[in-house]
Amino acid sequence: MSDSAAVAQTSERPELKRVMGPGLLLLFVVGDILGTGVYALTGKVAGEVGGAVWLPFLCAFVVALLTATSYLELVTKYPKAGGAAVYTHKAFGIHFLTFLLTFAVMCSGLTSASSASKAFAANFFSAAHIDPDRGALLMITALAFMTLIALVNLRGVGESVKANVVLTCVELSGLLIVIAIGAWALIGGDGDTSRLTEFHTPEGDSAFGAVTAATALAFFAMVGFEDSVNMAEETKDPVRIFPKIMLIGLCITGVIYVLVAISAVALVSPDELNKGATPLLKVVQAGAPGFPLELFAWITMFAVANSALINMLMASRLLYGMSHEQVLPGPLGRVLRKRRTPWIAILFTTLLAFILIGYADLAALGGTTAFLLLCVFAIVNVAVLVLRRDRVEHKHFHAPTALPVLGVVLCVYLASPLSGRASADYKIAGWLMLVGVGLWIITWLLNKYVFNRHPDFDPSHLDPQGPVN
Repeated sequence: MSDSAAVAQTSERPELKRVMGPGLLLLFVVGDILGTGVYALTGKVAGEVGGAVWLPFLCAFVVALLTATSYLELVTKYPKAGGAAVYTHKAFGIHFLTFLLTFAVMCSGLTSASSASKAFAANFFSAAHIDPDRGALLMITALAFMTLIALVNLRGVGESVKANVVLTCVELSGLLIVIAIGAWALIGGDGDTSRLTEFHTPEGDSAFGAVTAATALAFFAMVGFEDSVNMAEETKDPVRIFPKIMLIGLCITGVIYVLVAISAVALVSPDELNKGATPLLKVVQAGAPGFPLELFAWITMFAVANSALINMLMASRLLYGMSHEQVLPGPLGRVLRKRRTPWIAILFTTLLAFILIGYADLAALGGTTAFLLLCVFAIVNVAVLVLRRDRVEHKHFHAPTALPVLGVVLCVYLASPLSGRASADYKIAGWLMLVGVGLWIITWLLNKYVFNRHPDFDPSHLDPQGPVN
């Protein structure tokens, strides 16, 4: 009997059906990481660092790999617990910290979905052969797309592993097309490989500063692997399978991103890549003029649409869950009678997404997503060290202590102003977290008022700092 099976038998609650083997789990991990980041922000990263655009993606991969080892230790140590919030609460037991971390994860979903909406609008205009530089039309299309996402969300979406396989294949096909076109052009002598070692360094800055600033943005493309820990209960023998599959999945995406970056800058200059929100479409056009650009634009739209839908689903469900934990106002937990979807949470998160789409540009939204998750990852890297004192009987993955320590240092550095991170990232994240804290305070005051009016009522049920399950 495997160690994870033994752990499962000791559980008193019914477990989910274990349907995911190594192949399906690998597709889930790869599919979760691929998406808006590389499709929309490759040009913005090139604008930060210049021709050596592949280097920030490589650095972002290294930071993600370090944090992944912490997640692997935690998910194999607690195969029935999922997510950063659970690990943080288990490590520190500070309810408000758990709330802040959970709300930060939710906000990262909003900023990611908003960036996907802008990327969708830009690719839609490219596919329709309409001038994509018209800001008003781009804004209206992005808002309309987010409205459509909200309607789908309200109707209810049943997510399945089979659907994820299809979506992953579509997303992957677009990136493989870019790599193939780049390789064909380079073999034919059409590309300019001399750009690969060129650095764009603003006056008074160094190559190191340019790379770290670009890495702080490129990290957006590497996020998603952390979501796979929520599949632990549906994976066959997670203690044995998870470490190998997650690391393989990260390495696959890391290699794909580096190859896409090399193809992109070899065919299109960094300055041209940085213009607009369709950098990979420019690469396809430059390397294979005869390729049907409409097809690639639709592949990109499909990829970013999937990212937006998944992130908005996650954000609304997290808000709904926090409402039921009595840490956010109760109305956010209301559901439609027929559809059984959290309609107020969906409308609230959609409203916030509307504001983000209108207020921030693509680079700021991607940067804010990376910033919020870097903060979350820093806490997870600390949590894995704190939880070393909690012994479990079954065997599990053990990350070398140096890896989470290095992960903390790098995550904090990339999240700090020392990395050259844009001030807009802090402003957007700050306002979003203020909204969360404001809602938390309102809930606390309302709960306190109810208790004062009904002193015989059990306060543990209403305390907004109550246990987070």
